Amino acid sequence: MIDEVKTTRLSNGVTILTEHMPGLRSVTAGIWVRRGSRHEAPELNGICHFIEHSVFKGTHRRTARDIAVESDRLGGNLDAFTTHEMTGFAVKVADRSLPAAFDLLADILAHPRFDQTDLEKEQKVILEEMKMVEDTPDELLGELFNAAYFPGHPLGRPIEGTEETVSLFDHYTISTFHTREFSTSNLVVAAAGNLEHDRLVELVESSFNSSTNGDATQPHPVSAERPAPAAPILIEQKKELEQAHLVIAAPWPDAKSEERYAASLLASVIGGGTSSRLWQTVREDRGLAYSVGAGGSTFSDVGVFTIYAGTSPEHVDEVVDLALAEMRRVVSESVPMEELKLAKDQALSSILLGLESSSSRVSALARQEIIHGRRISTAEIIQKIEAVNPEDLQQVARKFFTSESLALGALGNLNGFRVDRTRLQI
Repeated sequence: MIDEVKTTRLSNGVTILTEHMPGLRSVTAGIWVRRGSRHEAPELNGICHFIEHSVFKGTHRRTARDIAVESDRLGGNLDAFTTHEMTGFAVKVADRSLPAAFDLLADILAHPRFDQTDLEKEQKVILEEMKMVEDTPDELLGELFNAAYFPGHPLGRPIEGTEETVSLFDHYTISTFHTREFSTSNLVVAAAGNLEHDRLVELVESSFNSSTNGDATQPHPVSAERPAPAAPILIEQKKELEQAHLVIAAPWPDAKSEERYAASLLASVIGGGTSSRLWQTVREDRGLAYSVGAGGSTFSDVGVFTIYAGTSPEHVDEVVDLALAEMRRVVSESVPMEELKLAKDQALSSILLGLESSSSRVSALARQEIIHGRRISTAEIIQKIEAVNPEDLQQVARKFFTSESLALGALGNLNGFRVDRTRLQI
């Protein structure tokens, strides 16, 4: 399996990655910034997300309506997002429209106007977005729990910021941060589909010359310090809710760890789909939850395994005990080969199906460059997954589940629910 991936690193700091996909008449192209919410000072919490929104309000060449009309003309599939470790802008278009699409992306990213009146309007939009989180119990629990799990660290702060910080963002603050952190030295341009690498390099060079913004020779500033996860037990009563929402968390391999392949398969066995142990035990066998599952969140230097469930108040204790029982089970018993093979088949099918999507491929290109600094081929990923054995899964379980850092969060009508530290011991 050969990946047709090419890489160019320009003198101004921009990294350009392409993957040619024969037979397509489309291209997905994007610009990723090596900056996310973990790179923000406390008083600037939410500024990357705010910039992600605000660049669409107009540039020195285009109004907000111009951007919207041009996006629709290109196909309307223009997306933007902010995570803890990166901010991204991507568009999928017909191959012939790549020059126009990239010109639009580059313009909104490099030349936003940040008009003060527009910024004040966008503040209101983001404050409404925050209210949506407050009205969504599972998301609210996630934010409350993250703050307790990563106390005093940017990973514990909400990506969208707070009402206090967002309300203080003005033209000067936004422009200063954008010029410094969204500079060419922090940009990764990636594209996949029917395109020529050299043509994209030409487009990037014409859009991001050395004087576009920021100091092109400035090295990437050191990321925020490595987090030291806590082991909180967070109980939040909210009696107006019909359900109790639960999270059980444990340390986990980070995105660079060689254990990440075994860890991903272990998470799949425990709660990764409808055939998983938690789904079958909690939902199918006992009917205690509509939504239940498990998975790992991986960052460049830390990981978190979480089990989530929403259940009736009278079933909270039973669901917690069932979840902990499944964690103890993978520590004490080796996962049968048949069950591991099912998890592998699920993972490999997802990878192979993703090969048909230019969006999936381009996201992988950018993420691998930002997190790993290199291209990890599909063949290498498949080989790593196929090499995992039951002993690898049990080793991950014993290493991370038997620590003193297990944590629990609960939100809702909890019916007097309480839990102590001894109950969380595996």
